Amino acid sequence: MILRRYIGLSLVKGWLLVLLVLGTVFGLISFIEELSHTQLDYDVAAVARYTLLSLPQQLVSLAPVIALLGSIVALANLQRFNELTVISCTGFSLRKLVTAVALPTLLLMVCLWLCMEYFAPQLAQNAERERRLARYSNDIIIPGGGVWSTNGHRYIHLGKMFENTVPGDISLFEFEQSGQLIRALHARTALVSPDRSWLFQGVREKRMVDGEFRSRSRKELAIANLWAPSELPTLTLSSDSMALSVLYQYSQYLAGDGQPMEQYLSVFWQKLLMPLSVAAMVLLATPISASLGSARSRSFGLSMGIGAVVGILFYLATQIIFALGQLLQFSIPLVAISPTIIIFLCAAVLLQRMHW
Repeated sequence: MILRRYIGLSLVKGWLLVLLVLGTVFGLISFIEELSHTQLDYDVAAVARYTLLSLPQQLVSLAPVIALLGSIVALANLQRFNELTVISCTGFSLRKLVTAVALPTLLLMVCLWLCMEYFAPQLAQNAERERRLARYSNDIIIPGGGVWSTNGHRYIHLGKMFENTVPGDISLFEFEQSGQLIRALHARTALVSPDRSWLFQGVREKRMVDGEFRSRSRKELAIANLWAPSELPTLTLSSDSMALSVLYQYSQYLAGDGQPMEQYLSVFWQKLLMPLSVAAMVLLATPISASLGSARSRSFGLSMGIGAVVGILFYLATQIIFALGQLLQFSIPLVAISPTIIIFLCAAVLLQRMHW
């Protein structure tokens, strides 16, 4: 039990060390890039706050690499000072070593899932909201010309998001099955209900009546089956910044409306299975850095170099597999888990050949 705890604590220290190093590097890069966008109340202090709040989301996406390099740092450091050799001489078997590595890895996987659902997305959303409030005063302008959505023969465009995620500058167009426009309206703002119904306010509506458009103004107009309140804060963010539950719910909403949902569903499965990739990376790091037979021939720096190369290859292979999966329309869950399965198989082969 003492040896397992010692190995586990060494792993945690290695993960924290790599997390600190990568966090510092990526934080500085993001801070420097963001400085070019300062304007109005968006000053250096606001840039620093935005960088700190958005950094956890970046680090979550790097979790497999952090787990791999952190594990190599911990185990290779134990190997460098012959501590693993002493541990093995006490009768500590390879199975016990894998168990000692697996226990803190399970805790890391749980923490990662919780972080992706409750922590990192909320911080990223707060960071983006504060940045846009500082840069555009009270109006939060959605980038890229706004957000479009379709529901059957109805199209809606959302141009702004006001404080407290109140949608504004809303345009809606309805068409007949033949393609003829039958209604167009523009609303100043809208109140959003949990059941996806919107109460448009300050409405200017045009309807096709007897072959011609007739205009009228309305104080309020209710329309159902649009965005839910929980989805509104994510509209100014990429799909990578959405919580797991929101990603899944939004993809199902798009699927129910016959809209393309593959992007959101793919990101959902990638994030859901990411902790498994972390476990695979930790398992792979064990034979890379803790093989007793390589103690004299493999330096600490070489082990780190191998880990860095594996991390880069994992990233590139993941992008290639995802692109091919979408191109060939393979099962999204199968495509998402394929890189992890490959890493697990490689780790299993190396563990069988590992000298302990």
